Amino acid sequence: MSSLTDRYLAATLRAVPAARREEIATELRGSIEDMIDGRRAEGRDPATAEREVLTELGNPAQLAARYADRRLQLIGPTYYLAWERLMKLLLSFVPATVGIVVGVLEATDGENPGGAIGEGIATGLQTAIHIAFWVTLVFAVLERTNTSLNLPAWTVDQLPEDHVNRQITLVDAAAAIGWLVLVIAYLPLQHFRSFVPTDDGGNLPLLDPALWSFWLPFLMAVLAVNVGLEVAKYRAGRWTWPLVAANIVVDLAFAVPVVWLMWTDRLLNPAFVNRWEWLSREENLNTIATIVIAGTVLVVLWDIADSAIKAYRNRH
Repeated sequence: MSSLTDRYLAATLRAVPAARREEIATELRGSIEDMIDGRRAEGRDPATAEREVLTELGNPAQLAARYADRRLQLIGPTYYLAWERLMKLLLSFVPATVGIVVGVLEATDGENPGGAIGEGIATGLQTAIHIAFWVTLVFAVLERTNTSLNLPAWTVDQLPEDHVNRQITLVDAAAAIGWLVLVIAYLPLQHFRSFVPTDDGGNLPLLDPALWSFWLPFLMAVLAVNVGLEVAKYRAGRWTWPLVAANIVVDLAFAVPVVWLMWTDRLLNPAFVNRWEWLSREENLNTIATIVIAGTVLVVLWDIADSAIKAYRNRH
């Protein structure tokens, strides 16, 4: 575990321009050490002196804004940081969740399954706009009416347990693992409860049941390995070349079978395809296959490139 000073520096430096981080780190560390020495001369023990100094300096986000000459104000400075945290939290998952739910419902219950993707994206964007507008409006009213939210004062105990160059936070790791667990759970779930009924009221799986002979268990195993990789990434705190190599292997182990199965018309359940007149048309099925293949390839290429770039930056 890093010292409180290291953690304070990490929290401050991640919000300042990269070009000035080394300069600010040297200046801020020197100031903190001088202040601690002053309090130790007054008889305080080192740990108490360090906590008092960092508490006096205040929230790292506010200190970083002063270093960067950036105003923490949209509709007022009092609740800007609370507004920013809430906006990031809500926008990180609510629009995507709503969009996916609407898209799935449109695909299974609507009269135009082909428009499900567009409907999901449009709904997600509308949700994001509503969140941004209403949350900002509420904070603007609170600011203008001087309403107290009785928010707890900042303390050093709120400093994240990571080091200056940590690239992978607990929130990032938890979100990735949560998504992987949902996908792993969905693969068997869709076989028993896809919400697409057959003519006799049974369940119509989205994926070809024949894939249970090998490919679906294989994909679930790859996703489980990916969960382990996410844990390893979080423990390392940053991308390393061994982790990049493992990430490439796991990405390709999942993407190549998905692309091949979709390309050879073996991924989707034939009964599910024939259930929808629009989807059963060859040109429309080819469009869906192209979208799935292109999307899978782009996501994998982006993930590999992103991990390699971050690992390169760590070494240089």
